[in-house]
This record gives sequence, structure tokens and C-alpha cells, in this order.
Amino acid sequence: MTRLPEEVHSNKAFGWAAKDSSGVLSPFNFFTRETGEKDVTFKVLYCGICHSDLHMAKNEWGNSIYPLVPGHEIVGEATEIGCKVQKFKVGDRVGVGCMVGSCHSCDNCINNLENYCPKMIFTYGTKYYDGAVTHGGYSNTMVVDEHFVVSIPENLPLDATAPLLCAGITVYSPLRFYGLDKPGLRVGVVGLGGLGHLAVKFAKAMGTNVTVISTSPSKQKEALENLGADSFLVSRDQDQLQAAIGTLDGIIDTVSAQHPLLPLLGLLKSHGKLVILGIPGKPFELQVFPLIQGRKLIGGSMIGGMKETQEMIDFAAKHNIKTDIEIIAMDYVNTAMDRLLKGDVKYRFVIDIGNTLRPSS
Repeated sequence: MTRLPEEVHSNKAFGWAAKDSSGVLSPFNFFTRETGEKDVTFKVLYCGICHSDLHMAKNEWGNSIYPLVPGHEIVGEATEIGCKVQKFKVGDRVGVGCMVGSCHSCDNCINNLENYCPKMIFTYGTKYYDGAVTHGGYSNTMVVDEHFVVSIPENLPLDATAPLLCAGITVYSPLRFYGLDKPGLRVGVVGLGGLGHLAVKFAKAMGTNVTVISTSPSKQKEALENLGADSFLVSRDQDQLQAAIGTLDGIIDTVSAQHPLLPLLGLLKSHGKLVILGIPGKPFELQVFPLIQGRKLIGGSMIGGMKETQEMIDFAAKHNIKTDIEIIAMDYVNTAMDRLLKGDVKYRFVIDIGNTLRPSS
């Protein structure tokens, strides 16, 4: 049975929530649980805006529970620690991504793949163990089991680190899993948005040769000069595509809009891998012959487990990888959502929770 947080919890909290499928966010008072023996309670300082926040606020996937406090790219400072917490202390810089719970006993959990646990609990909009619905980072405070909390190294700025907890791990994990992290490999990145620009940064830091593939010729200068990509292909230019046939070892496809896969498969070498990260509204059309001819693979990926997420954050710290962000105030969030829908952000909105979220009466 799903229960309201105030029926289960006693600690007052506040944030911004969507109250219905209009998706409009407004101030919202709610309750969190007290700090348990294995919990980390932290003050939220920054929270990134993921496109899935927009989907959930508008109930576009049909599973939203209102009132809904979005946010799963969350960083802050630990304010209270449970008596059995081992990895954190008060004052530590901490982060929480897309999940706050799992069963801890299935094969996926045992193998550090909590993100694929059938009972994985999302950071917001999901029933927690106690029956209350989880609330996300568009709020002043969170209480999370230490297993699902990551440590943020001192040299990473908190604001530009927040989106790494979703967008960053979403591109880092497939680069590692599909073996596209070896120096000298040629890796394509489709789309130059929130995911795509981070895919370029991580792939370059891994030593690969990166080609950005985009429908927008105007993004060429950004890709090559600002992000450090090695080459740029306009996906609608048949001459460019023809010249690049069979040149890539793998492709990370970050685009959620409907688009043809056949030209991308043509860019792959034999045994090449096309990894899908976006979720289009309609199923892809797939021709089998291009897969057979060259023994090519199409795969998918979704965030990463907690061990890998910490590994990603540590890798980002070592290589000075940060998200390109636009910082906004909490009361700008609805405008930001409208702009996000139009693709008008470079490349991730981050809400300055610590300085601009004010309690409602």
C-alpha cells in the first residue's frame, strides 16, 4: 500500500512539486523519515534537471504519483549520520543519483548492478520500503541509505558535478561495459546535448578518437574546439556519411527523438557496437542484414551500479571532467522546463537549491 510521507514520517521538509499532469511545479511542504542507523541525511545544495524530470512531472510515462518532487542529480553536505554508517561523516560532500534502494540479494545486486535490480527504488516517485513515496532533490533535505550515496572529491565543483550522477554515469557505464574505453579506438557520439557532451568528454579522457554525429552543422565548432572532439559528421549529409563508412569501432547514441539506425550501422567497422541510450517515443525500425554483414551489435544501457558510479565520479575528478551547466534559481524551474522541452539549454540546467529554495508558508 502506498502511503503519504506525512503518514509515516515526522521530519518537516520543503521543496517544489508537480501536483498534477500539467507538470507545473510549485512550493510544497512534506515530511522525510528520521535518520536511520545506516542513513545519511544531507542538505541539498544543487540539483540538476534531467529530461526525465519533465516526463515524470507531466506523467508522460503513465506511472507518476502526485504530488511529485523531481530531481535525481543531487549534491550536498552531510548534516547527520546514522550510528552504523561507515563511509561518511558530518560535513562530507555527498551525492545521490537515480536510485535510493534495491533488494541487495538478487544476482544484479550481488554483482554491483543495483540499477538492474527488479526491485530497484527510484530516487523520486517510487514506493519506499516503509510504504511512503520517495521525493527527489528539488528539496532542501534528503535522507538516503549510505549504500546509495557517493562521495564527491574536493576538487570537483558541486554545481557542475550534480548532472554526472545521471547523465555522467549513463554515458560512462556503456563506454566501459562495451569496451569502448581503449586508447586508440574510434568512437562516435550521436547527439550533442546533456548526455552527448559528457560522452565526448569521458571518451576523450579514456584516450579514444571521438567523432560527433549531429543533424546540426552549427554544432561543429562547439564539438571540435570547445569539447575536443576529433571529427564531426553531419548525419544528413550523404557525402560525409559515405566517406566515413566502416570507420568507427563503436557508437554511443544519446538521441531520444526518432531517427534512422541504418546510417549509423554503416559507420561501424566489422564487430562494431551501436549502444542506444535514448528512449524514442516509437520503436526503431531495424534491418537485420547490416548486422549480419560485419557481425555488428546493437545494445542498450541504463545508468550504472553504485560501485561504478563512485568510480565514474573519481575518474571525473582525476581528469577534471565537469558538466557544462546553466545555474538557475528555484523559482525559474517552470521556465527552465519549457526551455528544456525546446532544447534551449547548453547543456544542463542546475538548480541552486542551497541559495534560492525558500520554505513556503
